[in-house]
Amino acid sequence: MERNREIIFYENHFNDFYNLLDEDVKEKVDEVLYLIMVIQQIPKKFFDSITGVKELFEIRVEFKSNIYRIFCCFDKGNLVVLFNGFQKKTQKTPKKEIDKAELLMKKYFEEIKNIKNGNTK
Repeated sequence: MERNREIIFYENHFNDFYNLLDEDVKEKVDEVLYLIMVIQQIPKKFFDSITGVKELFEIRVEFKSNIYRIFCCFDKGNLVVLFNGFQKKTQKTPKKEIDKAELLMKKYFEEIKNIKNGNTK
C-alpha cells in the first residue's frame, strides 16, 4: 500500500515509552502507526488535535480497556514527528504530558531552524 505520510521519532522519548509496553500493545501501536502512514483521511478515533496547543496532535491507541496516547506534529506536510507517549489513566489528558510534548515540539523546530541556518550547536 502506498504511503501518504512518513513517521520519524524525535530523540528517544517514543522509544522509551514503546519499549515498556507489552508485546500485544506494541502490535496495536504498530497497526495504528501503519494506518496513519497509509490512510489519506485519518479517523478522529486514531488521531486528533490537542485543544489549546497549536499544531500538536495525539495518536490514540486503545487495547482492551487501556488507552494510550502518543503526541506528534507534522513537518513538511506529510512527515509525522513522534514525541512522548503515555498510558492514559483518567478521562483528561495530564497537563504535564501535554507540556512535555509542547516543549519537545518547540525544541524540534528550533533544531530544524538551526540546521537550515547552518547552526549546528
